[in-house]
Amino acid sequence: MYKRILLKLSGEQLSGQHDSGFDPELGAWLASEIKKITENGTQVVIMVGGGNYVRGAQIAGHGIRRVTGDHMGMLGTLMNALALTDVFENQGLSTRCLSSIFAEQVAEPFVHRLAEKHLEKGRVIIVAGGIGRPYLTTDTAAVSLSLELGCDVVIKTTKVDGVFDKDPELHEDAVRFDTLGFQQAVENPDIKVMDKAAMGLAMEQNMPIVICKLHPAGNIAKVAAGDSVGTKIS
Repeated sequence: MYKRILLKLSGEQLSGQHDSGFDPELGAWLASEIKKITENGTQVVIMVGGGNYVRGAQIAGHGIRRVTGDHMGMLGTLMNALALTDVFENQGLSTRCLSSIFAEQVAEPFVHRLAEKHLEKGRVIIVAGGIGRPYLTTDTAAVSLSLELGCDVVIKTTKVDGVFDKDPELHEDAVRFDTLGFQQAVENPDIKVMDKAAMGLAMEQNMPIVICKLHPAGNIAKVAAGDSVGTKIS
């Protein structure tokens, strides 16, 4: 069982059954899943994406600078973090929202010692704003944050159950890897499950990453307990 995990959730996942925006029903389901982890004594850090609202790289152009686009993406992650925090608290899961961008009126600033105190008190922390700088994805921010807070593993949830040798949604004969070396994951152009900069940082610092499906119920709790689920990159 891991003592402390970092869970990376994409914005697209948080939109649930909707085309965009935040799905409160999915948020409530997530709260019940996170409870299974915290009740086993594992501390949980969550890094949220913002793709359900806006992606900086996609909106850039036609007069909008990339830096501005990335700032908009950071605000999208903040909206997700605020919504998720409220839903978690409503479900009886003690949670705090911390932001890597200046937003003191709506969220606590991300301060290392403050984050540590919340975790030690058994609270889930949800971090918004990525790394607080443009040109870096929330994947990279997730790995950086996991290192800063001394997490044992980064768990990234996706639509498919791990890493495959080719796209399983396009190829029925795609084969899933149970384990994968960082070097192979970084060098293989067909493996796009995580940002290469994030993967490189994890490899440099020897931070294991588990890629797994968000559903079914109990899946991420199994990973947190140390069970073999999805693909472990190490």
